[in-house]
Amino acid sequence: MAISFIRIDDRIIHGQVVTRWAMENPCDGIIAVNDAAANNPVLKTALKAASGKKTLIFTLEQFLNKMDEAVRSEKKYFLITKDPITMAKILVENNMENNIKTINVGPQSAREGTVNINNNADITKEEIDAYEKMFSKGYEIDFRLVPDAKSVLWSNVRKKFL
Repeated sequence: MAISFIRIDDRIIHGQVVTRWAMENPCDGIIAVNDAAANNPVLKTALKAASGKKTLIFTLEQFLNKMDEAVRSEKKYFLITKDPITMAKILVENNMENNIKTINVGPQSAREGTVNINNNADITKEEIDAYEKMFSKGYEIDFRLVPDAKSVLWSNVRKKFL
C-alpha cells in the first residue's frame, strides 16, 4: 500500500505531521498536493526542509498524472492537501484507489464565513460540501490535531452543518 495516511492541514507540512503522526503511522515520505506551494520555489523548499523525509510537492494536475504510480508504490506515503476541496477532487472526483478510509483533519484556520468543528478546525460551506462528498463515498473524517488530542468525527457532527 503506497498511501498509508491521508490528512488535510492548512499548514501542509509542519512538526505535528512529521513528528507526531509519523510516529503513529510510519512512512517513507510525504506527498503534498497544493498548487500554490508547488508553484512557489521558496515555499516548496521550506516544506521539503520541514519534513526530513522524502517529500514530493505537486500541483493537483501533476499529482493526478502520477496518482496511479503513487498508489502502486512499494513505499508508504502520507498524502496531504491544504484543503478538503482538493482532497475531494483526488478521492471522489478522480477515484483514487486506496485502502485508507479515514481522513485526518488538522488545522483549518478561522476565516470569514467559517463555522467551528473542533479546536483549530473552522470550515466554510464549500468545505462542508467537500467533506460530505468524501463521507458519502465511505470516508470517515476525523478532526484531530495530534494522535492523543480529542477527536471529533464528521459522522457525529455533520447534521449540524447540512
